[in-house]
This record gives sequence, C-alpha cells and structure tokens, in this order.
Amino acid sequence: MPGVRKLIVLSAFNKDGNGILRPAFEPRQMKKEDTAVYVAQTLVNDYDGVVVWCSEGNPAIGEQGPSVILFQSGSVPEFE
Repeated sequence: MPGVRKLIVLSAFNKDGNGILRPAFEPRQMKKEDTAVYVAQTLVNDYDGVVVWCSEGNPAIGEQGPSVILFQSGSVPEFE
C-alpha cells in the first residue's frame, strides 16, 4: 500500500536504585528487522532488558498500526 512504512525500534533498559526501569539510551530506529534483532541479542548481557518492536502505518495521515514485539529479553515496560 502506498505511503505505508514500517517502523523498527530497538530499546534497552536498566533498573535504577529503586528498581524502576529507565531507558538506557534513546530508542534507536533500525532499517531491518534481522539487524535489529541481532544487535539486541548482543546487548542482553549489558542491560536489564532489551526489546525490538515494529509497527506499520501511514505517517502522512497519522495512521499507526499496533506494535509487534520481534525480540525481548529481561525486564522491559509493557507494550500496548
């Protein structure tokens, strides 16, 4: 479908002194799913949680589809 784009995002989290999850860095937009999952797998020993998710939508009309988790390890916030 014209105008539809796939957004692929890699995020990592660490727990603070109170056990609350905090982003370890700004979410990274990735170009390919397999690359995002590979990079996430290399980060699992460095962070309390790592997740890769994607969604499709048409930004020109403000449409965004549901988030789909492609990879998850450890503690990450809940996705809607």
